[in-house]
Amino acid sequence: MVQCTQPPPQLKLPESKITEPTDDENQDLPPKPEKRTRMHHIERHRSCVVTLSDIELNGLQPRHLHQPIEISPGGSQCSLHEETPTDTNASHRHAIADAAWEALKRSMVYFRGQPIGTVAAIDKSQGAALNYDQVFMRDFIPSALAFLMKGEHLIVKNFLVETARLQSREKMVDLFKLGQGVMPASFKVHHRNPTQKTESLLADFGETAIGRVAPVDSGLWWIILLRAYTKWTGDNSLAESTNCQRAMHLILRLCLSEGCDTSPALLCADGCSMIDRRMGIYGYPIEIQALFFMAMRCALSLLKQESDADFVNHITKRIQALSYHLHSYYWLDFQRLNDIYRYKTEEYSQTALNKFNVMPESIPDWIFDFMPSRGGYFIGNVSPARMDFRWFCLGNFIAILSSLATGEQAEAILDLVEERWQELIGEMPLKICYPAMENQEWQIVTGCDPKNTRWSYHNGGSWPGFWIYDGKNHLLPWRGHF
Repeated sequence: MVQCTQPPPQLKLPESKITEPTDDENQDLPPKPEKRTRMHHIERHRSCVVTLSDIELNGLQPRHLHQPIEISPGGSQCSLHEETPTDTNASHRHAIADAAWEALKRSMVYFRGQPIGTVAAIDKSQGAALNYDQVFMRDFIPSALAFLMKGEHLIVKNFLVETARLQSREKMVDLFKLGQGVMPASFKVHHRNPTQKTESLLADFGETAIGRVAPVDSGLWWIILLRAYTKWTGDNSLAESTNCQRAMHLILRLCLSEGCDTSPALLCADGCSMIDRRMGIYGYPIEIQALFFMAMRCALSLLKQESDADFVNHITKRIQALSYHLHSYYWLDFQRLNDIYRYKTEEYSQTALNKFNVMPESIPDWIFDFMPSRGGYFIGNVSPARMDFRWFCLGNFIAILSSLATGEQAEAILDLVEERWQELIGEMPLKICYPAMENQEWQIVTGCDPKNTRWSYHNGGSWPGFWIYDGKNHLLPWRGHF
């Protein structure tokens, strides 16, 4: 985080609200209104976060992670809570889990007699399926984790193998050839001759996608899933195979390619991530940076380091640079917001504090009400003269899982969710982005996209995503959106 050499006097923060500024403190933040009454009471002792580093350093086995983690009232150690037969909600949870598994099985796709993935949607009541009848790279990730925890590893292995083969195909959009490392956004099984049962895979690299955008996140998710498969099954042969080693090299060489950029972050066009509609996230969105960080960490444990020491060293240096960049410029808490509010502009030198020349007047009004005195988060984007202060759930939660966030930052992110429970969750989890753009801003930024009207889809819409238990005390991820 950037520190002022001579910081101005700071605001005093009482527990309930910010003190009204006096006349000679007109450079401080505007006063916050009184906190809203919260509809949900959360019994909280202390945040407990299990990250990649925790698993690797403490020798935890992945199969233990399917059990809920609780904090013992008198200490900071995490304890695993076993479900008891007297749990009144057990039968209800089991019924939901059974229904979820049946839905997941109905969504399975087979290629040459072998399971290869799950389609994006099986509900055909809305008419034309468009590309929702395809297997999406990012959408299959929660399904793959569920299959791994259920012990059904074959479908995950087949998915990884076939998508690595699809990556090697020539990728053309009109007359332009895409980079070798690009992974498909989705694919489907094409029956060339139903009578002879000849099948092939048709992949979409962006040439037929809505908006014609190539996925930046698909390759990053692929590496993360390969790591999850290897760690869970204990089978290193797949990751060590020639095809998988080549796939990782192509993905990371594409992401690590040198250019004119002065930032270690990964450049991303609008619509090239899970937010696959125009939402003003062009540049360096936090979702892509967190996934990039996590994918590089996973790759370090999967690549054959002795065969390409220079490449591994390049990845290590990029991890360090990206971590420093995100901690310095993306992290926001009340203290940091106070600093930005007092920024000087038009600074020229290596010692400049306002390195991206952000105008304090560009800080949106909603952030003063949203930012609590306790908590913080990684903002959505940073680029010249622009900071996107929106909250994006995936980038922040991946930052916790990948250990991009420090322990204090991880707890601060969860503190923020608790403090702003009504705004971020309300009656149904979870808003992928907060707040929503409205009126003319929505029209200009999204191009009047009807899917992204205010408080719907990516624009502040709720994406139900929670974990439920099956009869064997395993967790099932369920995901959808409205």
